[in-house]
Amino acid sequence: MLPLSILSSPTPSAASRLSDGSRHSDSHSVAFSRNRSVPEFEIERLPKQSNGGSKRPAVRRMQSDYGAENSLRVSISRMVAAKARPFTASGHIPLDPTALVLFFRSKGGITHSLDFPIDVDYDTPPALDVLVAACRPHTTAGINVYPDRASDSLFYPPNLPLTATLEIANHPILEAVRNALFPNLPVGHYLVAVRDRLEIVLHGCRMPAQPRTLRNDGRVATVCVTLPVHYCDGALVVRDAGGIEEKFFGVGGKPDEVEWTAFLADCEYEVETVTQGCRMSISFAVHLKTYGPSVDPLITPSERFLDLLSPVLSLSRGRKVAFYLTQDYNINPAESLAESLVPHLKGGDSLLYHALKAYKLTPELHWAAGGYIWPIDRTVECGNDTNDSPTSAAGIMSFSSVLPFNSPSRRSAPMRPMSYYGDPEEDEAELTRIQTDIIRQRVEESGAVPLSEAEIFILSDWAPGPLAKEKVYLASNGELERLIVNVLLVTYVP
Repeated sequence: MLPLSILSSPTPSAASRLSDGSRHSDSHSVAFSRNRSVPEFEIERLPKQSNGGSKRPAVRRMQSDYGAENSLRVSISRMVAAKARPFTASGHIPLDPTALVLFFRSKGGITHSLDFPIDVDYDTPPALDVLVAACRPHTTAGINVYPDRASDSLFYPPNLPLTATLEIANHPILEAVRNALFPNLPVGHYLVAVRDRLEIVLHGCRMPAQPRTLRNDGRVATVCVTLPVHYCDGALVVRDAGGIEEKFFGVGGKPDEVEWTAFLADCEYEVETVTQGCRMSISFAVHLKTYGPSVDPLITPSERFLDLLSPVLSLSRGRKVAFYLTQDYNINPAESLAESLVPHLKGGDSLLYHALKAYKLTPELHWAAGGYIWPIDRTVECGNDTNDSPTSAAGIMSFSSVLPFNSPSRRSAPMRPMSYYGDPEEDEAELTRIQTDIIRQRVEESGAVPLSEAEIFILSDWAPGPLAKEKVYLASNGELERLIVNVLLVTYVP
C-alpha cells in the first residue's frame, strides 16, 4: 500500500485543461475545477491489488456485513417515512390535579361537581357514580356495540351540560399541534379547539375502534387530554389511513402533569382494556380558521361598513369593478401570484375583502401597473434575460436585452441618436419614451392586458390615498431600478 501524499492545487492552466475534458498526467490523482467559493476535493486512488487470492476474504466480509447494512437501510427508510408525515403529537400539561374540577348535570337536572385526583380502588366519589350512570355506550359506524353489556366504554351525552376548569387555550397545546402536524400553514391560518366529549373506560372495559366517519364536523385534528384518574393499562391506540399505529399510555411525566395526545382527522383511535381503575379523558375538536377564502374566516365586517358598501355595489351592477389595496406586503410579484396575498390581508384590505364575501361576491386579487392588469394565474414576468446584463436574474428585467435586435418589436421602437448639440431635456424625454415602449411591449408579451380591454372599472376616491406598492427589479442603462406594481381587488357585481 502506497503512502498517502498531500497534493498541491492545480495551476490555472491545469484546471482549465481538466475542465475541457483532458486527462491529467498523474494516473493516481484527479483534481476537479470548481467554483472558488467551494473547496476543491483532492482524491488519491490506491493501487489495485494484484493478488487474486486476497479478494475472497473481502467477499466474505461483504456477505457477512450485508445483513446488518440491509437492516440499517430498512430502519432508516422507516424512520424517514415517519419523519416525513407525522400523524400524532403528544406532550404533558403542568397542572395541579387538585385545581381540576368537572361540573356536569345529570338526567334529573341536578348539577354535580367532581374533584380530582381520583383513585377508584381507594375511594370512589359519589359524583363519579352519577356521571357513569348518565353516560352512553360508544358506537361504531352509528351502531351501538353490545348495548346491553355493562362493560362497554362510555361517553357523556353531548346534550347534557358539561364544563371543566381545564382549558387547553391556557396552555400552548394548539401551537405545539400546529408545529408538529401542520408545519406548512401560511400566516393568517389558526387552529381553534372546541370541547368534543368526555369518555370513560371502566375496569375490565375497552373502547372499540372509532373510525373517522363518526367525526364529520369539519375538524382537522383531535386532541385527547387524559384526566388524573388512576388506572392501569388502557393504552390509547391511534392508526393513520395506512394502518400505521402508535400507542400512548396517558401517564404524566410528573405527579403534577397530565398527558395530551393529538392526531389528524383521518385517523381512527381505540383504547385497550383497562385492567385496574378507571380511565377518563376529554377530547377536543381542532378546526382551522383563517382570513382566507378556503375555510371559515375569523373576521366579520361591521354593519356600518356593510351599509356603506351597499350603495357602491348597487350603483355598479353589471360591471366588473376593482379597488386598490392600500397596505404593503413585501412580496415579489415576479415570483408569486397576487392571490397568495389573501391569507396575509390586513387592515382595510382584509375588511373590504370579507365585506365582498359577505355579499356573496367572488373577489380576486390581480397585479396591475401602468394601466395594465395581469390575469389571476400570471406573475409579473416582463423579460428575464440573463444573456447581456449581469444584473438580470429571476424577477429582474433588463432593458438592454429584453428584445433581440432582429425582432419586429425591436424595430417598431424607434431609436434616434443623441446629438451633442441637441437639447438634453429632449434627449432625456426621448430615452424615457423608448424605455416606456419597451416596458409596454414586454408587459403585453407577459400576458397583461389594458384595463380598458379587460372592461374593469376602478373605484377610487377623488383624492386617491396610499396604494400597495410591490417592487419588481429591473436593469436600465446599467443601473438597477424597480418597477412599481399595485394590487387590484377585482369582483363582478351581478
